[in-house]
Amino acid sequence: MKKINGEKIYLLPELPYEYDALVPFLSNEQIRIHHQKHHAGYVAGVNASFEKLEQARIGNVDLDMKATLKNQAFHIGGYLLHKLFWNNLAPLNDGGGVPAGEILIAINNEFGSFERFQKEFTQTALSTEGSGWAALVYCKCTKRPLLMQIEKHNINIYPNFKILLVLDVWEHAYYIDYKNDRGKYIEAFWKIVNWKKVEERFEKVMA
Repeated sequence: MKKINGEKIYLLPELPYEYDALVPFLSNEQIRIHHQKHHAGYVAGVNASFEKLEQARIGNVDLDMKATLKNQAFHIGGYLLHKLFWNNLAPLNDGGGVPAGEILIAINNEFGSFERFQKEFTQTALSTEGSGWAALVYCKCTKRPLLMQIEKHNINIYPNFKILLVLDVWEHAYYIDYKNDRGKYIEAFWKIVNWKKVEERFEKVMA
């Protein structure tokens, strides 16, 4: 978030790579539209919700707070999850493979092997109903990495479960390149996972 004319607003973050950096697994057009239309839409939505609340307060007008805050949470969730998603992808020469260090040890301890984790994460992503996300998170309470299905952008438990790796399985994330074949999109995802970023997130959580 930044301030413009004294007001705090959300801004669309720049990608850490060019739009064609994930070819052949995700095309320039797919990434560009996902970023400039869909992610930008959540940014616009949350800023509009701030404006709506501000105008109601200035005019002392009552709002349907349940609907207003539900809408705001939806757009904030979309903003945050997309920001995490872009950063846990990497160009072909820097992505994919198997992680290293403490995150690999944690995955092996929880799932038995990296291959088992990959299989369960894939099944998590495939079986997410409708629009949503698959995530590898860290539970501070149990001190264990866990898999999670996130419905739409519902991240109400985000403060207690730190997201290490997230995959967008809304159709807007893959419909240009893979039509409705979510399975092929998930298969491609494993080729461009930025494990260095995942390791970095895990190190911060453990610190």
